[in-house]
Amino acid sequence: MMKVWALTDPGLVRHQNQDAYGVETVDGRTVSVVCDGMGGPKNGDIASKIAVEAFLTAVRTHLRTDMTAEQIREMASYAVSVANMDIRAAVEEHPAYAGMGTTLVSAVSYGEGVVVSNVGDSRAYLINREGIQRISKDHSLVETLVERGEITAAEARVHPQRNYITRALGPEVSPLCDGFIVPVVPGDFILLCTDGLVSTVSDQEMQYEVLYGDDLDHCLERLLEISKRNGAADNVTAVLLQKQ
Repeated sequence: MMKVWALTDPGLVRHQNQDAYGVETVDGRTVSVVCDGMGGPKNGDIASKIAVEAFLTAVRTHLRTDMTAEQIREMASYAVSVANMDIRAAVEEHPAYAGMGTTLVSAVSYGEGVVVSNVGDSRAYLINREGIQRISKDHSLVETLVERGEITAAEARVHPQRNYITRALGPEVSPLCDGFIVPVVPGDFILLCTDGLVSTVSDQEMQYEVLYGDDLDHCLERLLEISKRNGAADNVTAVLLQKQ
């Protein structure tokens, strides 16, 4: 069983919120998904909403209580592909949507943990008394540069091309989806978030507010306040889950 908190906010600069999220309970499992749309002010919000609904609908249809963690990972990957197909179908039907796309990060709980899937640079973290650990890998230019040793992680946060992603739903026919099986124990947290949070709040600040903040029910609001103090130039969305 998971306890869930969620928040989305346009931030201080953008007039429109192109992020979207969804949380449902399906056959006793908690299913959550976060998307960050792109493609201009008239398109990004459409892509993210299509992806959230398509992903949740596919999971509702195919998730079964007897699935193993590996089967859930395969099912979630299929749900991501459905989301991609639905975005592309919308573009075919409405040519004005051309170029729209979205990132996606999701978590589906199972008995001993969660299955995380991601495309793009929205992130999933595991947070517990041992620290904060990034589960997902950004599909972005700066992540590639960090892996090559050409820039540091700190430099990546302020790099002029930090928003250039190398995988997304919509532009590609079959974008590769990463999948991770993550064991969790009671008290552990999973945080899903868009890059609007990541770019303005450090991992250490996320860890502190989740584990040591005054009131867990207002943890995400406190993270949003930190983001806004640091400019909040992008939309900010987060879903926090705690294993009970």
